[in-house]
Order: sequence, then structure tokens, then C-alpha cells
Amino acid sequence: MRHKITREVERVDARAKSRGELPYLADYEFGERLYARVVRSRVARGEIVARNTPPLPPEYHCVTAEDIPPGGRNCVRMIKEDWPAFAERQVRYYGEPLGLVVGPDRNVLAELVEQIEAAVQYREQTAAISIEDGLACKGGPIHGTDNLFADLHTYKGNPEQALAEAHRVIEREFNTGYQEHVYIEPQALLGRFEDGRITIYASTQCPFYVRKAVAAALGLSMEEVTVIQTATGGGFGGKENFPDVLGVAVAIAVSKLGRPVELILDRMEDLKYTSKRHPSRIRYRVGLDENDKITAVDVEMVLESGAYESSSRVVLQRGMFSSNSVYEFPNVHVHGRAVATNNVPSDAFRGFGAPQGLFGAEMMMNHLARELGVDELELKRRYLLAEGSPTLTNGRIREPVRLPEMLDHVLRVSDYRHKRAAYTGAGGRGIGVSLFKHGSAFTGNGEQEIIKARVRIRKRADGRPELLVANVEIGQGVLTTFRKIVAEVLEIPYTDVVYENHNTSQVPDSGPTCASRSVAVVGYLLQEAAKKLKGRLGEPGEFEVEQEYEHPPGLHWDAETLTGDAYPSYSWGVNCIELEVDPLTYEVTVLGIWTAYDIGRAIDEGVIRGQIVGGAIQGLGYAGLEKLENADGRFRQHTMADYCIPTSLDYPNVEYALFDNPYPYGPFGAKGAGEVVFDGIAPAFASAVQQAIGAEIAQIPVIPEYISELVHGTNGPLHTERRSDRAEPEPVASSS
Repeated sequence: MRHKITREVERVDARAKSRGELPYLADYEFGERLYARVVRSRVARGEIVARNTPPLPPEYHCVTAEDIPPGGRNCVRMIKEDWPAFAERQVRYYGEPLGLVVGPDRNVLAELVEQIEAAVQYREQTAAISIEDGLACKGGPIHGTDNLFADLHTYKGNPEQALAEAHRVIEREFNTGYQEHVYIEPQALLGRFEDGRITIYASTQCPFYVRKAVAAALGLSMEEVTVIQTATGGGFGGKENFPDVLGVAVAIAVSKLGRPVELILDRMEDLKYTSKRHPSRIRYRVGLDENDKITAVDVEMVLESGAYESSSRVVLQRGMFSSNSVYEFPNVHVHGRAVATNNVPSDAFRGFGAPQGLFGAEMMMNHLARELGVDELELKRRYLLAEGSPTLTNGRIREPVRLPEMLDHVLRVSDYRHKRAAYTGAGGRGIGVSLFKHGSAFTGNGEQEIIKARVRIRKRADGRPELLVANVEIGQGVLTTFRKIVAEVLEIPYTDVVYENHNTSQVPDSGPTCASRSVAVVGYLLQEAAKKLKGRLGEPGEFEVEQEYEHPPGLHWDAETLTGDAYPSYSWGVNCIELEVDPLTYEVTVLGIWTAYDIGRAIDEGVIRGQIVGGAIQGLGYAGLEKLENADGRFRQHTMADYCIPTSLDYPNVEYALFDNPYPYGPFGAKGAGEVVFDGIAPAFASAVQQAIGAEIAQIPVIPEYISELVHGTNGPLHTERRSDRAEPEPVASSS
């Protein structure tokens, strides 16, 4: 019997959003505000020789690095401070901000930007555009001496010896491309002075990130900066760090002019110049003994980071730790590098490196099965992690693993075995399965040593509990789920819980809204704080209770060697996709989608259903549709006409099952759910296409042009040391 916390309730923001009544930043009235447009570089790499800024009309201003106040720094403070607010002498990517033009008329601003950009003179330099360019330091190093923002290794066992002793070694390379976030609302911020503080209103996932960046750039204390999150029309990671970049620029303009300044990107500008998902190149070498048992795995992962580091190091870590998917191998080495190029900086995106690593791992297992002449699911079953299994980073799986029964369920409801056999050699149709996991919260001791989250619950004078947390609603449902968690503890209706304050000067820093941590980590803190409050709601007057993060017991992590328990818990998933490839156009039609997830316990099944369906559709875009090319430092696709995203009308219903598996340090047993529902779609899709066309898939997106090249033999996968001539066996009966 399911727990009552799982039952679906009406989302508290559903009516206002569906009616179009919820105000977004563009709807706000701030009186005498000025508007801003970004002045951008017109070369991908070069030295600024001269800025011949033309005279500006009255009431129009150009804001540059020269306007940063004394004590401030020309930087956007993220994990590192390498990304400048405005380029001064060097530019590292096409479209890098040189300044802002600010004034009362947006049409005039557009004309002024054109004039100012055309008047900048450069000494253009050779740009490094691709991963290969970056690794070769084409044009000279962009960062350091080797162009590497990160160069990391993790080891398990003795992979070097195991590979040397292997009976044979099979190699493959996999590549993944950019992906654009395409949030409904583009980047939007407004800054002004309020009560002696500089205040930034922002469409953002992480208000405290913006506060930290603005304070550093202006030379202010944290207390002198306030950030207020406005209703945010989607994020997916695209509003995790990029609002810091724009927020600092706006804050410099406000500091100079003393007037409210609004900066809202139009859709084309947003598509051209905001961060994307990291492209990747992943190479596998798998050692087998004489019985075809996997004895060693060596992985080389390279992420294309763009011009500045941003979150590339931590995205790389999660990508590395995902490169073995849900499998246990005795000897593993993963070498990860984040390489600088002269492109728009890559940054956080739903899955945060895991989709890249999981695509490589799942496709490698599929290709191994073809080499060995065995059924790919039976091969995968041999190596599945279980409770107590050692992880890639020499930690332990500390929870029951329900993957086998989840897999059996998906095989049964999709009729996988029958279809797999029927489609073999039939051309045109295929069906594929992927298995995967996603660690909840920040990697290693990030929650314990860096984030140090705190939450408070205020008992108001009217008797209602008010949630004071930094985590925000970006469409994922926390306005509802946080209320439900606290209400369930207090045994009151969830509509009696107040949660509407997203002002950094009034709430504690409970960490960013990302990394599948909001419910799993912050929701648990709210649950524990509610326990402190329970029984005190009848006390007179206002008071608050607070809860600080405590790391679950028994976990250990060494950040220097990347060893130990990388995550306190994992969410697990199985995806199955059936599709058909048109024999003339090579367009792919998805016929069926079946999924199963262990997310601990669902706090609200309606919210989770939205995550599952949305994650599947977005994942299918990444897998087979969203082509984003960068040939000269500029994205070729920069409108919604040429960068096409899927809609709910493009795919059949997503059938899903939730496997209850409560986690003791999650609220009512919940674990992360926002990213795992995206992670495994691409390899299931690619596996199905692979069967449909009878050729190995080695990259995503799997667009018709790529399928045509494979079918006609103009673009094949890497060779192996010895290809098997054994035929693929008949599928075996499902154990379900």
C-alpha cells in the first residue's frame, strides 16, 4: 500500500500558471527603469586594439569594466573567478560581453549596440573550436599551459595490469553534442537600489549564487546585496550560473547610474550566447579474459568546456563516475579532462555530466554484446551492482538495488523479448533498453564541506508555518512538495503551509536548486525542522526553528584522490524505447516508451509524473533531434525554426512504474528525481536505432543524416582488435 504522501494533490501554482496570471519579471512595473543591451565581441579570439565608441544620445550610457567601483573586481565569482564581467583587452569567444548600453528606449539601444560593436577593432587570433583544437592548444593555450581546466583520474583495482594481461581488448569511441536548455522564459534580471542595498530581481535557480557574484564584483559584503527570485519559467541548469554573469553586469550598471536597470535577452540572443550542455568525447578500452569475462575497463572522457571554467570540473567528475553506469568491474581507470576552447562556456544542464557518461557506458555494453555474440541484456545482468557492491570510486552501494525486478517489469509491459526477436533482421523497426543510476545531491563531501545547507520554519502570529529556504520553484514542483513534507509531519493541510519568500536577506542559504538535491536534501532538512516545530504550533507569538545539514553516518570521501562514497544515495532507472526508421528519409518515429524508476518514495506522484514525461521528451530531443553545430565559434542554429525541440505531440504516452524503496535520510524516504528521468533516454533510443538499421551507433544526436551515413557506409564506428564473426543469438525468454 502506497504511503499517503505519494498521493497527488493540486499544485499550488497550477491555476495561476495555466491561466497566465503569474507575473514574470517582464511583467513587473519598476517605474523609472532603464533598459540594457549587451555589447558583444565579433571575433572568437583576439586582442582588443581600440574601442572607438561613437557619441551616445542624451540619457544613453555605455557601461564597461572601467565602471566597476573601487574595491570591486572584474570577475564573475563562481567556483573560480576566471570569467570576467566584461572583456577588457582579450576576448575568448564570439559574443563575449564587452559592456552594456543602457537607456530608456529598447529600439534605440539595438541601433547603438550595432554601432558600438562595429567600432571595436581587434587583432584577431587563431581560435580553438573543437575538442581536438583545444587539446592541441591550437593558436596557443587559452587557459594555463595545456588548456585544461581539469585533469582528473580515478582508479579501482589494477586496470593497467589487467589490460596488459587481457586475452583481448575491445575499443570504441562515443561522442555527444551540445544541447540548448530552451527554457520557456529567457534570461531576465533587473537591478536597483532598495533600502540602501543593491537588489537584483532575477529569473534564477540559485539566488545566493547571484548574490555572491555581485558582492565580489562590486567589492561589497554579502549583507549589502539582496537577490529576489522572481517566478522563473524553467531552468534545467541554464539558470544555475548564467544569471551570475548577467547579474554582475546589471549590478555594475546600477552602481554607476543609480537607476533601475532591466536586462532581458530576446530568444535569438539567448540561443546564441548562453551556456549549453558540454559536448563530450569518450573512449573505452575493455579487457576480456579467455572466457570473455570483463576484467578491466579504461575510460578516457573529454568535455568541451568553452572559454571559461564555470562548473566544468564538477560536471566532469559526475560524468566520470557515471562512465560505468550500473555495472561492477574489478579493475577500472577513468581519465577525465575538461578542455578550454574559444566557444561560449559550457555549463550545467539536467543530468550534469551523467547523460554523457551513461550514454558511453550503455552503448559500450551493447557493442560488447555484439562482439561477443551474446544477448546484451544478459551481458548486462552479469555485472549489475547490488547492495554492498563496491563503486567505481571504491565506496559502497548502501541501499537495496531493485534493478533486476525493474528490468523484468519493463521487459514484460513493453513485450521487449517478442519484439526484439521479431525485429532482428526485419529492417526498419527496433527496440532498445538502458539501465542507469544517478547520485543524489552534490558529489563527495560537497554538501558537508561547501554547501552547509540550513533551513528555518517560522511559526507566524496567525499560527501558520512559513518555510524559509533558498531553494526555488523553476517548474519542478517544490512549491507543492515542500509544503506537503512539512504538512505531513505537522498533520495539517498542505495549503496551510506558507512558502513564498525567495529573498536572500530573509532566508538562510540552503544551497542551490540543482543536482537532484531540493527534495532529497533540503526536503529532509524541512522534515526534521518540522519535527522540532510539532507540538509548538499553539505557542503564542512568532518564533523559528532551524535545521542544519548533517552528513549521513558511515560515508567517507577523499576529494584529492576521488575515492570513497561519491553520493549518499542513488536513484535507479530502466528505459525501453520502440521506434521505426523510415527507409527513404531516415526519420525516426517513436512507437512506445516504457520506464521504471526507484526514486526512493515519491512525495507527489503527479509532480513525479510531470518529471518523468518531461524528462523523456527532453531526453529524446537530446538523443535524436537537437542538432547544434559550432563550426567557427558561432552556433549555426540560433532560432526556434532551425533548433527544433520535441513536443508532447511528437511522441506516444510514457508508461512508467515507480518502485518504492525508501531512503532513511530522505524526506519520507525520497531520493532525487529531477535528473534520473532524463539520463537513460539517449542510450535506449540509440540502441533501438542500432537494431533498426543494423549498424553501430557511436554518437548523438542520431539525426537522419547520421543514419544515412551509417546505412550507406560513409561513417562507421572505430574498429576493434578483433571483430567476432559469431551471429547474434536468439533472444532468451524473460525471467519475468
